[in-house]
Amino acid sequence: MKKLLYKLGFGCVWLFSCLPLRLLYILSDLLFFLVRYVVRYRLGVVRRNVARSFPEKTPAERNRIINGFYHYFCDYIFETLKLFSMSASEIRQRMVFTNIPEVEALLSDHDFVFVYLGHYGNWEWVSSLGVWFSEGVYPCQLYKPIRNHFLDQLFLKLRRHFRSHNIDKNLILREILRLKSEGKKVVCGFISDQSPKPVDIHEWVNFLHQDTPCFTGAERIGKKLNAAFVYLDVERKSRGHYEATFELMSSNPREIPDWQLTADFMQRLEATIRRQPEIWLWSHKRWKHQRS
Repeated sequence: MKKLLYKLGFGCVWLFSCLPLRLLYILSDLLFFLVRYVVRYRLGVVRRNVARSFPEKTPAERNRIINGFYHYFCDYIFETLKLFSMSASEIRQRMVFTNIPEVEALLSDHDFVFVYLGHYGNWEWVSSLGVWFSEGVYPCQLYKPIRNHFLDQLFLKLRRHFRSHNIDKNLILREILRLKSEGKKVVCGFISDQSPKPVDIHEWVNFLHQDTPCFTGAERIGKKLNAAFVYLDVERKSRGHYEATFELMSSNPREIPDWQLTADFMQRLEATIRRQPEIWLWSHKRWKHQRS
């Protein structure tokens, strides 16, 4: 019965995703009014985050960022739904990675390339990397299992749509070692801008004017593997069109002092956010921990 319900549920999602994106954007505009002004989804969190991150801006400027965020958040929802039925040719036109050959060149000297990115732009569309890399490259991303089984399976299927693989964050070390033993050439994405649990906090940085705890797992594992590190800088060119560029952070991570790569990522992410602040996930409770 669960399998049947899942198939029916996925079928409904897939049929909905077949609607033209221009129509989905009309629905997004309608949803914006509901989310922003009726439900007021996490409005207090969004206002507080924006105010603390941009103390130099006027209230009107901050309000434009807030409204822009809610507009974009609704676009993100419908863009993600569209991904279920999107073809490889369409996603290549809409999610453009500008310098794939440079990343593949790193794999000639490294078994692993670790990609730092944030919840910025449509991070679900980044899973389309599989249509850009050659067949010899194993693209993957970490994910946190969702408690709801249907949603968990739905997002796993979504992220596999374009030849990208999912690694449970709780099994990362085991899976990485397995891939190494199999001789895979791996490009692995780490979305590292969320708030870690207190027990997992090893480093703090100043990020958007605030004392901010950081995830350091990518750096710690990458140094053990001597992985190359790159940052993915994403820019929204227009509605439904993104351009992403890989920036080399280090090809010799063991030579870099501990936590410097983590701090470098946070600094690059801040610069990206300041360029287009409305497309970062401001509704996340990023600063819920205080340094003791």
